[in-house]
Amino acid sequence: MLAWLLVAGVNTVVEKAIAIPTETETTQNSGVKSDIIGASSSPADSMAQVTSVSQLNDVQPSDWAFAALQSLVERYGCIAGYPDSNYRGNRALTRYEFAAGVNACLDRINELIATATNDLVSREDLTILQKLQEEFAAELATLQGRVDNLEARTAEIEANQFSTTTKLSGLLIVGVQGRTKNRGDVNPRDGQKDTDDAGTNINVISLAQLYLTSQITPRSYLFTGLLAGRGGTTPRFTNSVSRNDVLLGYEFPTDSLIVSDLNFHWLVTDKLAVMVGTEGVSIPAAFRGPNRVESAATGPLSYFAQRNPILNTGYGHGGIAIDWQFAKRASLQAIYTSYQPGNPGQRSGLFDGNTTTGVQLLVTPTDSLDLSLYYVNNYSSDGCLLTFVGDECLTAVNSTTGRAAPLQTNAVGATVTWQISKSFSAGAWGGYTKSYIPGQPGNVETTNYMVFLNFPDLFAKGNLGGIYVGQPPKITSSNLPIGNNVPDFINTGLGRAGGQPGTTTQIEAFYRFQLNDNISITPGIIHILQPGHTPDSDSVTIGILRSTFTF
Repeated sequence: MLAWLLVAGVNTVVEKAIAIPTETETTQNSGVKSDIIGASSSPADSMAQVTSVSQLNDVQPSDWAFAALQSLVERYGCIAGYPDSNYRGNRALTRYEFAAGVNACLDRINELIATATNDLVSREDLTILQKLQEEFAAELATLQGRVDNLEARTAEIEANQFSTTTKLSGLLIVGVQGRTKNRGDVNPRDGQKDTDDAGTNINVISLAQLYLTSQITPRSYLFTGLLAGRGGTTPRFTNSVSRNDVLLGYEFPTDSLIVSDLNFHWLVTDKLAVMVGTEGVSIPAAFRGPNRVESAATGPLSYFAQRNPILNTGYGHGGIAIDWQFAKRASLQAIYTSYQPGNPGQRSGLFDGNTTTGVQLLVTPTDSLDLSLYYVNNYSSDGCLLTFVGDECLTAVNSTTGRAAPLQTNAVGATVTWQISKSFSAGAWGGYTKSYIPGQPGNVETTNYMVFLNFPDLFAKGNLGGIYVGQPPKITSSNLPIGNNVPDFINTGLGRAGGQPGTTTQIEAFYRFQLNDNISITPGIIHILQPGHTPDSDSVTIGILRSTFTF
C-alpha cells in the first residue's frame, strides 16, 4: 500500500510539470493563414483528480494491488492518473521522484489532519511516512536546491535573453546536363534554318551560396548572402528573342564571388514586416509564393517553372519591401526596387533606369487552396524587362544608335494552387503585360501561362515529382513606331507592327530523391517546342541531373 501511495504522489508531481502551459505559437501555411497551436485544449482539463480506481484504464479488479490502490483513493485521495487515464503502475522511478512522491503525499495527509478529518490517516501510516521523510531529507534538500538553481538561471536568461548571434547556412548545387542537336531559323527569320548547332557535350553547372543571418534585436536581423556560379546551358540560338529558350533555375555564372544579398528585416508589429537593403531586395524575395515547392535547389529545374515570369520583372537589387498579414488568411506584399541602386549615372540609380514597383494579394480561402493576384509596374531604360524568360526584350536595337527605346510596362497576373491530397497538388498561373515607349504611340503586349502537377512524397517520404507545361512570355501584339517592333525586326530587319509567328511550349518533368535532410538528387528532362516562338526552329531537349546539398 505504501509503495502505491508513493507512486501515486510521483504521478501527481510529473503531471503537474507536464501540464505547465507553454507560450502559444503562430504558424503560417504558405504565408497566408495562421493558427494558434493548442488553442482548443486546456492543460488544466487533462489534470482532473482521479476519484475512483475505475477511472484508470490499465488497472483491473484482478490486479494484485487493486484493493490497496482502491483503499488509497477512498481514504486519502492521494493519486492522479496520466492525461490518457492510465496509471502506469509498472513505470520505474528514481530516488528523487520517490522523495518527491513522499513529500506530495505528506502534504495531502497534513491537509487532511488540518481539516480534522477523522479515520482517514492511521497513526501507523503517519509514523512510517515521517520516517521516510527523515530518511529522504537529503534527497528532498537536493531537489529543492535544483529547483532554486533553475529558477535563478531562468530569471537570468529572461533578463539577458538577447545577444547578437550570426547563423551560417548555405547550399551547393551541381548539375550535369546536355542538349540535343538542333538548328534554328534566326536572323533573318524567313523559314530557313540557318544555324549549325551540333548541340553540346555533357557539361556541368554549379552554384554555391552562403548566408549569414545576424540577429540585431529580438525582432530584426541582417541578412547577407554570397554567391558564386559557373557554367551554362549553351549553345543557344543567337538572336535576342530565343536567347532565353531555356535557363535552369541554378544557372547563374559569375566571374568571382559576389554579394547576392545585403538587406535588413524588421518585424515592426506582429502583423507587419519591412525589408530594406542594397542587394537581394527583389520581388521573388519579398513576395510569398503560393507554389509550395518553388525552389531552384529542390523544386522544378528550369527558371521558367519557378514562378510567373512577371514576378521576376526588373531583377531588383536595392530598395524597400513590406509584408502585411492583415487577416488570418490574407496578406499583402509591396515592393519598390532598382536594378542599379548604387550607380548615380544616367538611366540608373535608385529612381532612374530600371525600377520596379509591385504589389501582391495572397489569400487562402480554404486550407487546401492558395491564390495570389499581383500587379507590377516597371520602367526599363533599354526595353528589357530582365525576366530572362521568353520575350523579355520588347523593343528592337536601333542599328544607328546601337540602343533600344525605353519602355514603361504594366503587368498583371495570378497564380493558384490546389492541394488535392497530401500526395497530389495542381496549380496554374497566367500573366499579361502591356508596354509603351514614353511619349510615343502604340504598345507591345505579351502573355504567358503554366499548368503544373506536384507529387509530394512520391514513392517515399520526402521525395517529390513534378510535371510542368507552359508558354513562356510571347509578344502577341506590337504596334510601336516602325523600327521598334521586335518580331518583324527579326523577320525582315524593318521592325514593323506584328506579333510572333509561332508559340513556344515548354514541357518539364522531374523527380527528386531526398537521400537525407541535407542531400537530394533530381533527374529530369525539359523539351522545348518552337523555341523563340519560331515555327521553323528545331525542338530542344535537355537532360538534367541536379544534386543539391544544403546546411
